[in-house]
Amino acid sequence: MTVGRQNPGPRNINRRRGKSPLKIVAITSICLAVAALLALGGYLFYLMATLPKVDRLADYKPPIVSQVFGDDGSLVGEFYLERRTVVPVEKLPRRLVQAFVSAEDSNFYQHKGLDYVGIVRAAVKNLISLRKKEGASTITQQVAKSMLLTPEKSYTRKLKEAVLAKRMEERLSKDDILYIYLNQIYLGAGSYGVQVAAETYFGKNVEQLNLAEMAMLAGLPKAPNAYSPIKHLDRARERQAYVLERMVKEGYVTQAEADHARATPIVIQSMKKVNSEQSAYFLEHIRIALEDRYGEEQLYKEGLRIYTTMNAEMQKAAYEAVVNGLKNVDKRQGFRGATAYLAEAAVAAVCDKVEDGIDTVSLKQGATYQGVVTAVDPVRGDVTVRVGDRTGTLSRKNMAWAGKVQLVNAWGKQEVKGKFLSLGSVILVSVVTPDADKKGAVFALDQEPEAQAAVVALDPLSGAVKAMVGGYDFRKSQFNRALQAKRNPGSAFKPLIYAAALDKGITPATIFDDSPVEYESGKEKAWKPKNYDNIYRGNVTMREALTNSINVVSVKILEQIGVDYAIEYAKKLGITSPLSANLTLALGSSSLTPLELTSAYAVFASGGYRTTPYFVTRVEDAEGRTLEETAPPVIPRFSVMTSAESSPLEASPAPPATAGDSASTAVPVIAPETAYIMTNLMESVVQSGTGQRARAVGRPVAGKTGTTNDMKDAWFVGYIPQLVAGVWVGYDQERSLGAGGSGGQAAAPIWTEFMRRAVAGIPSRDFETPPNVTFATINPRTGRLAREGSDGAVQECFIAGTEPTAYDGESSEDGVP
Repeated sequence: MTVGRQNPGPRNINRRRGKSPLKIVAITSICLAVAALLALGGYLFYLMATLPKVDRLADYKPPIVSQVFGDDGSLVGEFYLERRTVVPVEKLPRRLVQAFVSAEDSNFYQHKGLDYVGIVRAAVKNLISLRKKEGASTITQQVAKSMLLTPEKSYTRKLKEAVLAKRMEERLSKDDILYIYLNQIYLGAGSYGVQVAAETYFGKNVEQLNLAEMAMLAGLPKAPNAYSPIKHLDRARERQAYVLERMVKEGYVTQAEADHARATPIVIQSMKKVNSEQSAYFLEHIRIALEDRYGEEQLYKEGLRIYTTMNAEMQKAAYEAVVNGLKNVDKRQGFRGATAYLAEAAVAAVCDKVEDGIDTVSLKQGATYQGVVTAVDPVRGDVTVRVGDRTGTLSRKNMAWAGKVQLVNAWGKQEVKGKFLSLGSVILVSVVTPDADKKGAVFALDQEPEAQAAVVALDPLSGAVKAMVGGYDFRKSQFNRALQAKRNPGSAFKPLIYAAALDKGITPATIFDDSPVEYESGKEKAWKPKNYDNIYRGNVTMREALTNSINVVSVKILEQIGVDYAIEYAKKLGITSPLSANLTLALGSSSLTPLELTSAYAVFASGGYRTTPYFVTRVEDAEGRTLEETAPPVIPRFSVMTSAESSPLEASPAPPATAGDSASTAVPVIAPETAYIMTNLMESVVQSGTGQRARAVGRPVAGKTGTTNDMKDAWFVGYIPQLVAGVWVGYDQERSLGAGGSGGQAAAPIWTEFMRRAVAGIPSRDFETPPNVTFATINPRTGRLAREGSDGAVQECFIAGTEPTAYDGESSEDGVP
């Protein structure tokens, strides 16, 4: 019998492997779910542990504006990261609160941080529309996001926001949350919080708003720029209507009140304050100094109150004088043509950019805008110019300064020789007559100057800087030419040489020979100083030499008193820049800043005292505690110091100008007699010399022009007893100012325009004569005493004891003075 292996039958493979696939999947899923829950729990635990504390919101202290005030207490500027003024909760109008609640969170007073009904409603609407049409964030959530979280868009942030909102509702009252929200929220146009928004859009404090204005503000949070009343008043009104409708539905106002609010005219106007553009250089100078002293945190976030020496009206006058003066200088050089030539299709895009900066009501008279030529009438000589969404006419008469300009009735740049305007020409125009209904304006052709200018004005008795402009446009160049540009002053330096000569015994009647002279210079050619007008007058007095700015005589005076002596004397007057140790110093060959030279002239105006220029008088913190203060110096009417007692070699150097010092100083550096005689000499410059344009100020004025070689720099520095000001004009990259570029033609008109406006409220005063100054009648051709009735005799002033003693034809032991 054969024995073989038995057949075991079918094998159960699944049983041998132990478990079915279904069970394996189930177990794995459970494990993964448990792991996910543990991970989520861990994450939530970590998230909760790392959330910021909401307790600090109970002591809400947002970044607030540091305010800058002028010498009369008026607001002249602000420093901030976020422009915000906090309003106490008791000053928030009830209906303003209701307007925001109606628009942003109608269930605010019912929910505990999260509006579940609102979440469901928003979800349904968004699902139906297949896009995010409505949000569901409560006011509490918005505060949480704004104050405690970053603005990132993520599920993590939304989760944090929800948890924090719940916690806030547990620790803060509803009023506390609204107080934070209404002071924190961004409402467009650089405005944070309802107070600044009320100022920006309606020129009011928040408690002065009417219902129409409140509703318009409450419509802004959804999209501040899209619903801006300044840019899009029609959209803002649509949003206002929505807010009023919500207020009616919530029972906050009646339908009649809402209808009345809709019909109420909206007047867009900002609260009046000094234009930051016109005071930008002044504010930037003190900002840099204060940031260095107090740090960014305190300056930009803690609401400092900064009191300055700026006089708002003088600052405005200085800015406008620079703008007008530079335009006049530039126009004398001719029209440079359009800045660009556009194809017809490109006009709309360019004009849309301009539109954002235009007032909703009308173009501003006197303002300058960029425009595009859209129509040309070669026969009448007129062109139509589009400025933003406005149009106006530029006539041949209003472009006369540009000379003969060809008008081309075709688009884009044409192959035309000479000056021309074609369709699509991009030009600057100033508004002669504002528009009505966005059309019908009258324009004049304008042009942005290429030259620059600086103005600085200060009180000679204290050193307080009353106005400062450092250039044509701060937005395009922050370089402050009043403080930082070192340029040759030309003949404007001569008064410093003449003052030194007075203390060396030279008098206004001293005779000098105005004839050509030659000096060895150590080079192949000798140096031959020339007079500006190439005229040589023979014997002239010191007064005539300064009045007519005679170069040769100025060099001879410097040669007589000594270069080293003159340099030390200039340092005594406040000059800190290095000075050329040669005779070219008499012609202003050494570079100075406008503030340096103006401060030196202030010594003459103050009766011989050198003061330290300063810009800040006091700084207070938000609680009113004084952090620093500068007391102005007290200067006596006349010092007892005489010329003999003042030694330039012993004088200390002038301290530099600062943004604010603990004490301002006034140091007597020259005798009052010397200061007065220099003033008297410079009055002649204004009355009959190179500075005659300054006579238009209509009161006693002393001053001096300055023009450098090839008219690269033009200066005028002058003063009345209460105010001294200096003006410089030139190109940053040195080149000739061209026709009309002398100090008398380019700088003096700016000085005069500024001074006429600046001193309008200041009583007219004569320069006071010190007791030790005497007057005598002299013959200006000889410098000797003139007998009564002599032809050409003039009154001259002298320090007592230095006047001539001999008449013409008589001998004198001392010789001719």
